Amino acid sequence: MSRIAFIRHGAYHQRHNTPSALQPFPLTQEGELEVRRQARIFGDWLQANDLQLAPVVDSSTLLRAWQTADLYIQELRDFFSDTPKIESYTALCERSVGAVANLTIEEIEQVMKDDPRFEEPPKSWKSDSHYCLPFDGAESLMQAGLRVADHVKHYRDHSVSNDIKLVVGHGASIRHAAYTLDVFAFDSIKKLSMHYGHPVVLEFASHGASVQLFGDWKQRQNQDVPD
Repeated sequence: MSRIAFIRHGAYHQRHNTPSALQPFPLTQEGELEVRRQARIFGDWLQANDLQLAPVVDSSTLLRAWQTADLYIQELRDFFSDTPKIESYTALCERSVGAVANLTIEEIEQVMKDDPRFEEPPKSWKSDSHYCLPFDGAESLMQAGLRVADHVKHYRDHSVSNDIKLVVGHGASIRHAAYTLDVFAFDSIKKLSMHYGHPVVLEFASHGASVQLFGDWKQRQNQDVPD
């Protein structure tokens, strides 16, 4: 049995109308406050259930995720079973759009229009789980989810501790990872999102089945944007 808490980073200084990709910007002040609030709520649940956290917090390499992990350590230091630390992994990053990272949606589509080698992308390309932009280093949402799932599978399958493992990453790649890990069906990917800074704690049995112990998935209003 293993317990994993998936946490989406807090609100950050995101460029308007730009796929999240590898934006390097920090949390907003409101984002930091919300992460702290969510961590304290989580701490109340940990205390009520006499639970501890694994000392190594896994985070994506992007600043907003690292900051979120650091705030969780600040707020919940007494709940870690040993001295806490953050380890950052590229595998936990959001879906990459490769060579057009951090361009706006309009700029990306214009680049494709100007390049005779490329076909016009489908209107739903931003939220299509399997569509991959034709640029070096780009990946589909499903590919991003697979690498996140691969990252946590070792802990899921080989954990010998009841401590809860914190994994801080990004909404779309975590949701696709959850599908890959059989947490929910494929059609739930578009229906669900994640609240900023709010953990969803899953307990995995030895045969891979999962039970949700804490937290709520967010019901998505706009299913065409992969938040």
